Amino acid sequence: MKNRDTARAIEVVRYRDGQPLPAAPDEAAVEEPLEIRIEGQSVAVVMRTPGHDRELAAGFILTEGIVRDAADIFEITSCLTKGESGGNELDITLTDPAKFDLAKLSRNVFSSSSCGICGKATIESAMQQFPPIKAAPSLDSQVLLQLPEKLAAAQKTFQRTGGLHACALFDANGELILLREDVGRHNALDKLIGHQLLAKQLPLGNSILLLSGRVSFEMTQKALAGGIAVIAAISAPTSLAIEFARANHQTLIGFLRGDTMNVYAGAERITR
Repeated sequence: MKNRDTARAIEVVRYRDGQPLPAAPDEAAVEEPLEIRIEGQSVAVVMRTPGHDRELAAGFILTEGIVRDAADIFEITSCLTKGESGGNELDITLTDPAKFDLAKLSRNVFSSSSCGICGKATIESAMQQFPPIKAAPSLDSQVLLQLPEKLAAAQKTFQRTGGLHACALFDANGELILLREDVGRHNALDKLIGHQLLAKQLPLGNSILLLSGRVSFEMTQKALAGGIAVIAAISAPTSLAIEFARANHQTLIGFLRGDTMNVYAGAERITR
């Protein structure tokens, strides 16, 4: 698949003290639909920032519980079409297609960039379980406090547009492993987990996940699908995210800013 721009130049009229200034160029984060198909059947249309689409599709089907391992995926191919939508469709071929049942998919076909779980068909499907965390490394609080600055420095498209969420993986020493950006928080996390799935690096029990925004239930659930034990965020978690993290033995940190943080679950893993 060809490279796609993540930001697009536009003309914008800025105001200062209530007065318009001459039109000047600016950049906006790109948002486009991506249709994900499995064995030729459409399972979702997600609004995302183009780029790392194969990872997004792989992460999506893992966190939806359709596959459990990279070996379950035979191939991910781009569906070449004419016109503006060319390159915005992916088809996933499974190693064992007989195991795929479209009727059991818990998500409706359309998902906006701002909402990943709103398409869930039932409460039961939304609460689908992955194995709880069994072990995770101890964490130095000083290492954790340094992560937001490292994340901000690595957010290249956000620096251009101010319009993207980011998810990043760090090791226990605070070294950046991988970062993904997207207009959708859940898309960025699917891209991150999908990359590690395709690289056969799951589970991610020794990694720290840092989110640029808030932590919803779905973000903790997706993290658990990747075997991630430690989730930290610049913003706040929801009550259901906290309950989910506690039930599955994840460490959940919110309001990681400056020299402070709130630990909502798994505080026993943090030292100093």
